[in-house]
This record gives sequence, structure tokens and C-alpha cells, in this order.
Amino acid sequence: MFNKLFLACCCVLLSNTAFTVMADVNSVEEVKAAYMMPLAEKSLLTDVQKVSNNFFVAVGERGHILLSDNGSDWRQASVPTQSMLTAVHFINETHGWAVGHDSLILFTSDGGASWQLQQFLPEDDKPLLDVYFRDARHGIAVGAYGLFYKTTDGGDTWEQALFIELAAEEDKEYLLDLQQTDPEIYRSELGSILPHFNRLFVDGNTLYMVGEAGFIAKSADFGDSWLRMEEFYNGSLFDLHRTPEMGLLAVGLRGHVFRSEDNGQTWQQVELSESATLNSVFSDAKGTVYLAGNSGTLLQSIDDGLTFTERSEPDGKAILNGVVLDNQMLLVTEVGIKVLNLDKSE
Repeated sequence: MFNKLFLACCCVLLSNTAFTVMADVNSVEEVKAAYMMPLAEKSLLTDVQKVSNNFFVAVGERGHILLSDNGSDWRQASVPTQSMLTAVHFINETHGWAVGHDSLILFTSDGGASWQLQQFLPEDDKPLLDVYFRDARHGIAVGAYGLFYKTTDGGDTWEQALFIELAAEEDKEYLLDLQQTDPEIYRSELGSILPHFNRLFVDGNTLYMVGEAGFIAKSADFGDSWLRMEEFYNGSLFDLHRTPEMGLLAVGLRGHVFRSEDNGQTWQQVELSESATLNSVFSDAKGTVYLAGNSGTLLQSIDDGLTFTERSEPDGKAILNGVVLDNQMLLVTEVGIKVLNLDKSE
């Protein structure tokens, strides 16, 4: 049901295809502010970030953005859209961005108390699925159907880019021919051939991106150019994480988990007893690695992702993401926020 849920509800393009998106959000009649709901923290939530020890933010359906000072008590922010939100990223306690359906990008400069539209393209009917900023000016937003946007001015303008090196090898010759004969159709065709980009992961100076059909790519120049890595799995991947002992874990459809000890050059499958789709992987300061997924799936590893044990939720509700506090785990799920006591034996 929940393939991350969001899709249901050569050089930089060998000369790089990019164009600036200037969405006149003030003239778009479809924009409607999110309703203030007393039970918003019990609605479908898709992403959560621990910005600091005193600030947490979660996003989800109907434009819901929730803020907390302690991870337990939540308040709903005023948001100018009802579009489904899929990811959130703050660079500090004041400046943050959220993305979602309708190629939506939101921005706050007051710690999430208020949000402004930077992009809203309902006519495209394509969701953005993740966002990351390395500082207050330079950011990337990615999503379904090869959506890739960059900004160098804090989101005042966004450039959409299409990268031929991110296409499958069997499609590149066709695309190169088309690029020479019909650039307009080439751009449209490349946009339809590229996979869904599901998640960004920043590892030092390397930026990773994972997506459908076993897609993994990495960039050493913050997304100006990309290397598509050799495929090792033909299903969708939804998250990538560096383990405490410097391995890489990739998770995806039907309980598939893969581990690499050589920075993604080779991968070995980790066998699980669960077959539910895995949406996220994260770890805590003690070195425990967690997998969260559909059907209440929650798994943990104390050996750096080599093996996992169960601590799944009995209600069977999908878990979309989570963060670990001192002795608690904060989860965002299809029925809202859950706080689990990690000291409690299962």
C-alpha cells in the first residue's frame, strides 16, 4: 500500500539541460491553506527531523506541519497549502524547507511558525519526495519521474535539471541521438525515462540518491554531475544510510536490505524474516541501527546491520520515518506520531 506512499495519493547532461522555474504562486487559484486540525498529530505523517535537542518538526498529509520543543507536545503550524508533504529539512532552528505533491516547495525563516510558497506546480501532477540544503543558499529537491531542482539563492528561484548520466545504460544511445535531432522531444523523453528519485543522503562531501529499479547514484559536486552506480537489485530503494561502523545500508521493497563495506561498489543482501516494504533506516548514538516500514515493521541491529531483531508495532500501521532521542524513539506513521520507550523489553 505504501510504496513510500507518496507516489500513490556523460557530464551534466553532456551540456546539461536546465531551466529556471519561476512559479507565480500568488496567481494560482488551487492554493488553499491547510486547515488547523486538533488531531493533526494523529494524521498520516511522512517525515520527521530532530533539528536540535529543543526543536523537532514533522510533516504529512493535507499540508500538516507539526512543531515540538520536546518531542512529546506538538503544535500545528500555519501552512498555505493542503498538498501532501513528503519531506522536511532544516539547516538550523529558524531556516527550513518542506516539499511535497504538486512539485511543492515551502520555506520558513521563523522556525516553522509561518511558511511561504517557493514553488507550486499542480498542473504537472508530480510529487517531490526529498529536499536537502547544505547551507542557507544551496539546496536540492528531488522526486518522481526524474524531478530534480536546484537553487543557489535559498529557493527564490529553482532550476530544473535533467541528467543523461542518470538514465539506464540501454536508454543512453537513443537519448543521445534524440538530443541531436530534436532537443525539445529529447527533454520530454528524458523526463519520462528517468526513474523516480526517492531519497537523498549526504555522506561528508558525497551526495547519494536512491530510487526505483535499484537506482543509486552519487555526486561529488553537490549534484552538478552524477555517477550512476551498477545496479544490484531491480526493485525500488527508499533510503540509504551510513552505519556507525562505516558500512552502507540500502532498504526498499518487500523487506529488501543490502549492505556494502566498500562504499557501494559491491552489495550483499541481508536476510530478514519480514517482507514488508522498508521506508527508512536510521541509527542512534549507541550504534544501534533501525529499519522502519509498512505493517508496523520496526527492526533493530546491534551488529552494524549484519542481522536484525524484531520490535515491530502490533497495530500494523506503516512507519514512514523516525529519530532516536536519549531513551526514546520518535516515529511518524500513518496514524500520526508515536513515542516508544527504548528501555522497554519487547
